[in-house]
Amino acid sequence: MLLLLSPAKTLDYESPLPAPVFAAATEPLFADQASALIAVLRRKSVRQVAALMDLSPALAELNVARYAAWQLQADATNSRPALLAFAGDVYDGLQAATLGADDLAWAQQHLVMLSGLYGALRPLDLLQPYRLEMGTALKTRRGKDLYAWWGDRIAAHLNERQAKEVSPVVLNLASIEYARAARRKALRARVVDCVFEEVRPDGSARIISFFAKKARGMMARHAIARRATRPEDVLDFAAAGYAFDAAASAPERLVFRRRAET
Repeated sequence: MLLLLSPAKTLDYESPLPAPVFAAATEPLFADQASALIAVLRRKSVRQVAALMDLSPALAELNVARYAAWQLQADATNSRPALLAFAGDVYDGLQAATLGADDLAWAQQHLVMLSGLYGALRPLDLLQPYRLEMGTALKTRRGKDLYAWWGDRIAAHLNERQAKEVSPVVLNLASIEYARAARRKALRARVVDCVFEEVRPDGSARIISFFAKKARGMMARHAIARRATRPEDVLDFAAAGYAFDAAASAPERLVFRRRAET
């Protein structure tokens, strides 16, 4: 079973990392594709980048500088393993810095972080600072946006990784924006979504983005700790007060609920 996760806008290149993590680091599988996208982005001005991604002038300037500094060859001087570079709500929940070496090794084989720039990342793939959300309408020779750029490449990659599995499964913990890039119709695998809802005093339930993002990270950590190979392996997830709700769930949609914070 593969786990799909979204990346994060917030990046952490300041926290210290243990040396063994860099020793185990890997090269992104789609570095050449990323390099081609960087070439497109380098042709844009600060004002154009700001308009394209709805960024403030300061953020646009920062990312234009990032595109200029990006190199095809990543190393310890310009990058860090993706799982430890992404920050933000999802990764606050995952707490990757506290994972052991065995956990990271397992995650390397089972966790896939989707990315507008890199397509699909393994936890130990070296990530250089960037910002390029999957929903960005960046025009390239392949079409009007990044979905056109990546096409079926991400789905083909996932299929290749699960080629030897008789009944492949993908546990989707990614947002709609990123999960769309995996093109379900092109996948061999059965896709199972995890949904995290808050139950209000009147009994109604709804997804609140901030809490759902953090819960996706916590679920990813739970799946890593459990060495989950089937969706059934994560039904005992109970972090932060969540519990599996069988009545609200379906075979391809696992719903976890908790009482809403008041």
